[in-house]
Amino acid sequence: MTRIGHEETRRLLLRDNDPGRPVPDVTFADRYTLQAGGERVELAWQGPNHSPDNIYIHFPDHDTLMFIDVVNAGWVPIYNVNLTEDVPGYMAAPAIALSYPWKHFISGHVGRLATRDDVAVHQQYIADIEASAREALASVNPVPFYVHYGENVWAGIRGHLNTVTERAAAPVIKKYTGVLAAADVEDFTLTTTFQIMQSLRLDQGVGVSRPA
Repeated sequence: MTRIGHEETRRLLLRDNDPGRPVPDVTFADRYTLQAGGERVELAWQGPNHSPDNIYIHFPDHDTLMFIDVVNAGWVPIYNVNLTEDVPGYMAAPAIALSYPWKHFISGHVGRLATRDDVAVHQQYIADIEASAREALASVNPVPFYVHYGENVWAGIRGHLNTVTERAAAPVIKKYTGVLAAADVEDFTLTTTFQIMQSLRLDQGVGVSRPA
């Protein structure tokens, strides 16, 4: 059996040295076409997302795309944006997935295939969190938290960022309860909102408005 994977997959598996997860025999950087049993499979790496090496697996003759751990068909992401390592990449990934021609989407974990509508709803959920986080970052005044906790700066940071997260998550939880499964499990949307809010701050430099 020949194992094929992204070059970053090989590097990470060599680092981890787990005998239960052998390294790929063949690696690729951006794209690889696999011909097997008369079938064609197009493998593509289009930047890090859930993990540094997560790839799009397209079966063009079967109208199917396999892309794991970003969209959960009909469900919200679990903790911390599906335990994602690259939040900007994760947020951009659904648009890339929708750019492929497919009718069937293998997203992993939730027991059914996804539709294009599923991907679009997930995309809107993430966009709503981003928009709400931007609004909360701009509207929550951090000063009272630092005044209240004085020299305990970490407690001030916790109070400020927890308040931003809760304010940003609340309307999203309300909107998607009954639309996406587990939207009412507050920890999921709260932790995903926190990760996206932090990415806005740290990756994009979105700041907090200060009172005049």
